[in-house]
Amino acid sequence: MRDADPRRRVPRTDVLLADPRLAAAADRLGRDRVKAAIVAAQARARAGEITPDRVRDAAVAALPAATPAAVLNATGVVLHTNLGRAPLSAAAVAAVAAAAGHTDVELDLATGRRARRGRDALAALAAAVPDAGGVHVVNNGAAALVLAATALAAGREIVVSRGELVEIGDGFRLPDLLASTGARLREVGTTNRTSLADYADAVGPDTGFVLKVHPSNFVVTGFTSAVGVDRLATLGVPVVADIGSGLLAPDPLLPAEPDAASTLRAGAHLVTASGDKLLGGPQAGLLLGDADLVDRLRRHPLARALRVDKLTLAALAATLHGPDTPTRAALHADPAALRRRTEHLRDRLAADGCKAEVVPTAAVVGGGGAPGVELDSWALALPERYAGLLRVGDPPVLGRVARGRLLLDLRCVPAAADDALRAAVLAVPAED
Repeated sequence: MRDADPRRRVPRTDVLLADPRLAAAADRLGRDRVKAAIVAAQARARAGEITPDRVRDAAVAALPAATPAAVLNATGVVLHTNLGRAPLSAAAVAAVAAAAGHTDVELDLATGRRARRGRDALAALAAAVPDAGGVHVVNNGAAALVLAATALAAGREIVVSRGELVEIGDGFRLPDLLASTGARLREVGTTNRTSLADYADAVGPDTGFVLKVHPSNFVVTGFTSAVGVDRLATLGVPVVADIGSGLLAPDPLLPAEPDAASTLRAGAHLVTASGDKLLGGPQAGLLLGDADLVDRLRRHPLARALRVDKLTLAALAATLHGPDTPTRAALHADPAALRRRTEHLRDRLAADGCKAEVVPTAAVVGGGGAPGVELDSWALALPERYAGLLRVGDPPVLGRVARGRLLLDLRCVPAAADDALRAAVLAVPAED
């Protein structure tokens, strides 16, 4: 009989579109894309490749997962570059959502006239660093330095210590970045030692500025010497200091990490920094310094190409206005509280038949900041085989493998995500 034909049992398209999983996918990916996946799965069923009862699952499996995937960072690396560095605060996330529609990003609602773009974020940044006469924001830290080099030294010289010509990640090197602006590099000193006299001998009529770069992702020790901003400021030419990490004020936890306020007080004319590192905000490049100098950069034609969008401005303003960021909370987490939390998770897992151990460990700042600084922490130790299985779980969990064990450090995992982490661990199938 025709009714016995299994192909007649293939679910209708409208029925499948009403399935909660496919309906949610339609909201995320669009109805046409989901419908195409359904039609393809129905065709497979009619061809006998799959049974009719597998059509729903086949359509769901054919659709891409949400990207980027939200990951639980249990590595103990606070600013993990591969995980997007700083996670935004709840206030910043809400601000981004609110800014996704029409906003007053360049409009004064009181007068109905055009207003300065991102004035709330700029005002918040100026308030956070009162030593800055002017502030500006571009799309990342490298862009901030490129804008400064282009506006102040194109066709001229940038005087910089050889020991500060660093590679900034993913193969990008500072000398190449600066040379691309049309500036010439005047290298002084040696890899390990540079004196004020080295700079003074190089400074001349062709000098655009002296550049001071914080080597934030490595440490040089031993027979070394470097020149501070306070002494460079006596040379009679602009001093641009790239502090990198986005620390706006001193932090006792990171005494060797330069901050914007102290660097400006030491005499820097311009400070460049990142917004998505220790500041804990969105990816952005911060420029702070002399009012006339910053205004010159803001009006340069390149500034238009480097400007940030309304979502970044909203997130930056909320980061500066709001409560402590997740980055700051993770950096200053109490090790004793982390131990108690980790032990509680271990006990809950044990109750479900999953054996784990609580071990001391050391977390790091990461993100090219505070090299050599370790943060006392505690981790849940599991067999190494869990590492790959947790990475592809739901949610993905990234830990750190050391000495044949997977370590899950809760320092960067929100306490509200402990249940999700527990469920992810329990979802790993037992060994045969």
